[in-house]
Amino acid sequence: MRIGEVAAAAGVSTRALRYYEEHGLLSSQRSPSGQRHYSEDAVERVRWIQALFAAGLSSKAVVELLPCVHIGIATSAIIERLEKERARIDAQVRDLSATRDRLDEIIAAAHDHHR
Repeated sequence: MRIGEVAAAAGVSTRALRYYEEHGLLSSQRSPSGQRHYSEDAVERVRWIQALFAAGLSSKAVVELLPCVHIGIATSAIIERLEKERARIDAQVRDLSATRDRLDEIIAAAHDHHR
C-alpha cells in the first residue's frame, strides 16, 4: 500500500505516517522512485498507534509497548508496564466520569433555574 492509501484507510495524515516512521513506530519499503510502500497490516498498526496516543502514552512508550500490543507477545516487564498504563487510563476514566457527572448536575440546575 502507498502512503496515501494507508493514510486514508487509517484516517490519519501522511505527515503522521512519516512521523511514525521517524520514531520507529512504522516501517515501509521504498520503491526505486523513492515512494513509501507499506505492508497490508500497516492500517491496523496505525490504528493501534493512534489508540495508544489517544490513551495518553508518549511516543517512547508506544515504541516500547507496540510490538506486544500488536502481536500479543510480551515479557513480564512489558506486561507490568501495560498494567500500569491500564491503571492510569482507568484513573483518567474515573476522573472524566466524575467531571461529566458534575457537569450533568450543573446543567440540570441551570435548566431548573431557567424554567
